[in-house]
Amino acid sequence: MIHLNDILILDFGSQYTQLIARRIRESKVYSEIHPHSFSIEKIKELNPKGIILSGGPMSAFEEDSPQVNSEIFKLGVPVLGICYGMQLVTLEYGGVVEPAEHREYGKASLQIAGESKLFENVKDNSTVWMSHGDYITKLPEGFKVDAKSENSPICAISNPAKNIYGVQFHPEVAHTLEGKAIIDNFLFNICKCKADWTPENFIQSSVEEIKNKIGGKKAICALSGGVDSSVAAILVKKAIGENLICIHVDTGMMRKNESADIVKMFNDNYDLHIISIDASEMFLSRLEGVTEPEKKRKIIGNTFIDVFEEEAKKYGEIDYLIQGTLYPDVIESVSVKGQSVTIKTHHNVGGLPEKMDMSLIEPFRELFKDEVRAIGYELGLPKEFIARHPFPGPGLAVRVLSDITKDKLDVLREADAIYIDEMQAAGIYDDIWQAFAVLLPVQTVGVMGDKRTYENVIALRAVTSTDGMTADWFRFDYDFLENVSNKIIRSVRGVNRVCYDISSKPPSTIEWE
Repeated sequence: MIHLNDILILDFGSQYTQLIARRIRESKVYSEIHPHSFSIEKIKELNPKGIILSGGPMSAFEEDSPQVNSEIFKLGVPVLGICYGMQLVTLEYGGVVEPAEHREYGKASLQIAGESKLFENVKDNSTVWMSHGDYITKLPEGFKVDAKSENSPICAISNPAKNIYGVQFHPEVAHTLEGKAIIDNFLFNICKCKADWTPENFIQSSVEEIKNKIGGKKAICALSGGVDSSVAAILVKKAIGENLICIHVDTGMMRKNESADIVKMFNDNYDLHIISIDASEMFLSRLEGVTEPEKKRKIIGNTFIDVFEEEAKKYGEIDYLIQGTLYPDVIESVSVKGQSVTIKTHHNVGGLPEKMDMSLIEPFRELFKDEVRAIGYELGLPKEFIARHPFPGPGLAVRVLSDITKDKLDVLREADAIYIDEMQAAGIYDDIWQAFAVLLPVQTVGVMGDKRTYENVIALRAVTSTDGMTADWFRFDYDFLENVSNKIIRSVRGVNRVCYDISSKPPSTIEWE
């Protein structure tokens, strides 16, 4: 799906590329990420209002480093190079990039050196975030210096006649205090974009697109009960009405009472055709003895499809499968980035079999979680439902860090329920992006009463985030953690130790598997 007034981001492997897209969308302009190798023909088809060249981990002058297609600069479309992207612009127009004597990582003060559309109404000497080991030692022909820092005498450049701009720092990260103003200047002053990327417009265009694609045929929606699949179901129902059949599959790896609660909520509040299937024995038998996370995800993805396709036979010919796949799922599962690698396979992206009897429709494939939540609110879903924490498609299978058994799942279910209930009781659930318990593949010595125990360890995870691409661990009050630990150990047979995970993303992921 491509939209008017959009910005095309060409990715050269930066860890911040997704943040560029997020910042642009926060300004109500649609942005889309594609690899640096994206063909010039496809770029012309998209006809973007502006192009951003992302940062990257390599040196632009190295022989095997990813390069930019020179034809991009002949399109007459404004271009902004960020860090590595600015260095590519420099080399393209005859400038020189060399290893810096003093590399810049972290905060620096930006000194604006002259008038530039990119720095209109941007405060001088504001803090910017640097992350580079190379810098420009000779200005490219036709360009001027717009800003400098202590270690980068050429920190921002522009060629207004060609509408090409470059910055050595990262305006997309929160540490760059004037980053939003700089990005907005590129969007609105330079690219002449309109702030029309809104939930209302997305719903309208998506309903029309889905209606045209599916027509009078039938579709099945994999309704897990999570925010993404639920909002997808309501959206697709608007497009095709009674031709949508929602299937909720109890995999045996749901949270405590979750399947029953999900089916009741939708039956009581929404006019959806819902079928509930208990396939827990099938899933658990196929996962027996499997410990490798990627294999778990693949098995779960294939089993989901087997269940859906078998159920579809009961309703005549069903041509489409609806899933609530999000952009971070795609980014982490598929190497869409310039020099990136697959972090993990999501069962609803890379975990699906290559051949299916149904065609896949993923209306949120290009959206971030908070954008889907905004669409959910617009569609009338209640706050207490939309604000639920994310839950992985494979469920508790990726929170039991060993082979899967019903007994282990039951232990984890009980511990997780206590943890979440206590957060809600303390009134802090909505302050947290995602929280859950993990059953570790270790046992430790403990003492209960006068007896020695040798039992399981539960790890607790809670993070704050805006989009799931980066996250920080949540700072609980110590009394809260003590209370939760005591309740879990006291109430869940088989657990004698509770730990709290204080890792951020990156370097860790939010989920443990």
